[in-house]
Amino acid sequence: MLIRSKNVWIAGQFFPADVEIEDGRIAGIRPWGEGEADADYGEKRIVPGFIDLHTHGAYGYDTNDGEPEGLRNWMRRIPEEGVTGILPTTVTQMPDVLTKAVANVASVIEEGYEGAEILGIHFEGPYLDMEYKGAQPPEAIAKATVEQFEEYQRAAKGWIRYITLAPEHDENHALTKYCSTHGVVVSMGHSAATYEDAVMGIANGAMSMTHVYNGMTRYHHRNPGLVGAAFRIRDVYGEIICDGCHSHLAALNNFFAVKGRDYSIMISDSLRAKHCPPGGNYQLGGHDIEIGEDGLARLKGTDTIAGSTLRMNRGLQILVEKAMVPFDAALNSCTINPARCLGVDGRKGRIAAGCDGDLVVLEDNYDVIQTYCRGRAML
Repeated sequence: MLIRSKNVWIAGQFFPADVEIEDGRIAGIRPWGEGEADADYGEKRIVPGFIDLHTHGAYGYDTNDGEPEGLRNWMRRIPEEGVTGILPTTVTQMPDVLTKAVANVASVIEEGYEGAEILGIHFEGPYLDMEYKGAQPPEAIAKATVEQFEEYQRAAKGWIRYITLAPEHDENHALTKYCSTHGVVVSMGHSAATYEDAVMGIANGAMSMTHVYNGMTRYHHRNPGLVGAAFRIRDVYGEIICDGCHSHLAALNNFFAVKGRDYSIMISDSLRAKHCPPGGNYQLGGHDIEIGEDGLARLKGTDTIAGSTLRMNRGLQILVEKAMVPFDAALNSCTINPARCLGVDGRKGRIAAGCDGDLVVLEDNYDVIQTYCRGRAML
């Protein structure tokens, strides 16, 4: 199959090219106009498929539901916003719920599905700080132990690839050290960590921060906290929710200005309510939530933010058109940066020979015209 455009994102720039895909992979990149194209997109932008490292659900489904058909439906439909790679994300809950949730993801991976590729599981909690738990259910927050995590990882058949924890509650950084030496990215979040705590977490293997600004100590010029650590330690990844609500547009701009084009990771932190009609009753971690007109979810009857309904293509638009983030930095944050963080950048996050055929064709207004998941057109 040959896909053509005068604006293909190659080597950090738009370039006229033909993209040849065979057996789900990019077989080669040719000069524009060579051969007969199966799909000619004119001057429409073709960019790498988006990767969402932190997303709890969509289409009425939540990862904690542990239901295979709901997960399959999510993967089949999420390419409509340009997502081709994903980490279904748990939320703090009791051990039986989490065990069922991670086992379900592993089972669907083994049995097969269509659409966006499940690159692993993001295990958000239950090893969090009570004060900075956000909407995570307090009754299920637990002490971090290697032994319990190993039980979850066995249920997940090794598919937990990313974990959010509060480093100050990880005694002797035992779980951080275990995960970082067993193929699991450790991200610090929902945490009361000081700047010094964060540095020690990184020294012991942590390499990312979960939704910077949210669920963590605030920046103060005498007490920099986790936000200060995210800014100071530039070669540590930082997730950020780019809906313009979780963080002010100026704060988004500040974050990207400091972190640069290589260590910022856009996430949706989306809930089951994403892609659902307005209204309806929803839950997160067993607690009732409500969706506001701004698209934010909050614990019912409170001002506590409980996640978003952000679509990744809209997050890219917000960063570029409203937060005034340079396009290359904004695009990297949802393509090559999460791929590098997960260690899959050899085949994801780039348009280059040998990489998976994960492509998104965008309108000028960031609407998704077509998404290719491993070479298959999904829309």
